[in-house]
Amino acid sequence: MRREEHEVWAPSLGAAGTVMVYGHWGRPVLVFPTEQGRAWDYEDYGMVGAVADLVETGRLKLYCVDAFDGASWSNRALPLEERAARHGAYEAWILDEVVPRVHADCGGPLDIITTGCSLGAFHALNFAFKRADLFPLALCLSGNYDPSSWHGWGERGSAAYFNNPTDYVGHLGGDHLAWLQSRLSVLLVVGRGAWEVHPTGALPSTEHMARLLAEKGIRYEIDMWGEDSPHDWPSWAAQLRKHLPRFC
Repeated sequence: MRREEHEVWAPSLGAAGTVMVYGHWGRPVLVFPTEQGRAWDYEDYGMVGAVADLVETGRLKLYCVDAFDGASWSNRALPLEERAARHGAYEAWILDEVVPRVHADCGGPLDIITTGCSLGAFHALNFAFKRADLFPLALCLSGNYDPSSWHGWGERGSAAYFNNPTDYVGHLGGDHLAWLQSRLSVLLVVGRGAWEVHPTGALPSTEHMARLLAEKGIRYEIDMWGEDSPHDWPSWAAQLRKHLPRFC
């Protein structure tokens, strides 16, 4: 399998982030790591291996990025509004540096799938909602989509609101909602096993997000796995192996 490692400078972060690339051709998939994760975690924890046949046969190409959560969402010393504002620097890195490299690598501006597990699922969904022109499909595994539940505190402003799908999806309307209804598709996957309710809140958050999507008429599917599917890598590898072949 073709495997490349790139250090991509992020002016907004004042540092370089790693992008691991797997494959030689195929539909681009942008992979967000779990909380404070690194770009190579997807390989180390068996996720790349779970879809190796799709990578090797040129059906998809994985672009796995570093997280920036330690300075934003995971920094409990900061009020939620400041965490969300700092996330903006990570968003700028993805949109201004990583996406153009993906497009150049693919020979043009192809639609990109977003995916991730746990906190990575939040990123996959949030980026797809905010930039469905780039990311029309989000594959979200065991996500919690409400940052205010992540030990959030302090007054909330526009940064917190516009990075909280649980807040803004319910208020979508007008032409923008109509465009999302025509453009965006979301697949929510979650188990009923250990850690999916406590402490992650992934199961109730996923169920709530599914209700919001249904109310707004946005294309979505929800796939609920059983009590033998905990909030852990083996579950996510099986779930990815089941669903990703449908989209590439």
